[in-house]
Amino acid sequence: MKLQVIYCNHQTARLDVRERLAFTSDDQLAEAYTQFRGSFPGSEAVVLSTCNRVELYTAQDDEGGAPGHVELAEFFSRFHGIPIEEFFGDLLTHNGPDAVRHLFRVCSSIDSMVLGEPQIVSQVKNAYRRSEENQACGPLTNALFQGAIRVSKRVRSETRLAEGRVSIASVAVGEFARGIFDRFDDKTVLVIGAGEMAEETLRYLQDDGVREVLVINRDPQRAEVLAREWGGSGYGMEQLHDLLGRADVVVSATGADQPIVDAEMFRRARRGNSDQPVFVLDLGAPRDISPDVAEIDDNVFLYDVDDLQATCERNRKLRSREIERALGIIDEESDRFMQEVYHRATGPIVKRLREQWLEVSEQELERLRTKLGHLEEEDMGQVEQTIQRIVNKLLHPPLETLRNEAREGTPHGLLEALRRLFHIHD
Repeated sequence: MKLQVIYCNHQTARLDVRERLAFTSDDQLAEAYTQFRGSFPGSEAVVLSTCNRVELYTAQDDEGGAPGHVELAEFFSRFHGIPIEEFFGDLLTHNGPDAVRHLFRVCSSIDSMVLGEPQIVSQVKNAYRRSEENQACGPLTNALFQGAIRVSKRVRSETRLAEGRVSIASVAVGEFARGIFDRFDDKTVLVIGAGEMAEETLRYLQDDGVREVLVINRDPQRAEVLAREWGGSGYGMEQLHDLLGRADVVVSATGADQPIVDAEMFRRARRGNSDQPVFVLDLGAPRDISPDVAEIDDNVFLYDVDDLQATCERNRKLRSREIERALGIIDEESDRFMQEVYHRATGPIVKRLREQWLEVSEQELERLRTKLGHLEEEDMGQVEQTIQRIVNKLLHPPLETLRNEAREGTPHGLLEALRRLFHIHD
């Protein structure tokens, strides 16, 4: 059995690398799963792609035929059309227990930019569901992702990681926007996108008393539905230029695969009010706002998800005790998960080995009964018990070693040796 993850995240790779490797639509993800199955037909797979990470989890019963780090990196290269040397050094790999522990950390938001943020759980659930819909997951990945969701619930209920500002939106508004504006009740907010991140940002901005809410989306009806919830107005993308010029705060969180606002568009939109500060928060991955927008003038304050890093790291240090408690839970649950997995892997071998030796002992006992028919029933019973004790004593060392290695998460070699030595077939 081989269980692994190959990944890059906000800690290991720059945003421009992550956005090139991201899977930005359901159609693109479906095609990725199709190509993955074609390349690695015996392997299960789940892709987790967010603004902060791109991760590919794979699992396979036959370790010998499972794809490794290079093969999976080559898959990314072929699918995205990117030379492998441009990102290979940014991809990390974990195997076995380390891969399990990594996902449990991710799902519990220990590995998130904003410690304790709740969105990652729904993102993990969505990734798992998409894999199911594309017939890409199987028994091992099913167990792994269900376990991760269970662990995240335990961390949330047994620690205080979720207290305070626990989302990218809350940190962006509370830490960055407040550094530019003293008040929001006289501000106009433009939100580009109508998804979960956009709604989350609106919630924090309205709590701060924003005056006017404008929502733009490719589907105007979705924009209107979201805007009505917050007492605002919804529009289609054709209104983007005009509304950019009215906004004091711009928040963009779309699923576009390239920037939807460039410097020239933003410069034209700000003609006549370039002396007024504007706070621009780009939560897209890939980015929605071209980075050179920040260079238009000194009153444009553009932030993307990587700009949140320092603030989030400070918040993380303030919660160090809760992190330790959460990591203890994750380590405990990771060990338990691996023991269960390896128990399922070793169980059939143990059962078949016992059956095999029992069959041999029964054959030999039958021969003895034929040759020693003069023995009393009680004496024959003693012979049977002696043979059974011999079988148990001979089986005990290899089975005890197998159980110990299963607890430590390393039974692969011994399982294969037992199969070969005793001709055990699945």
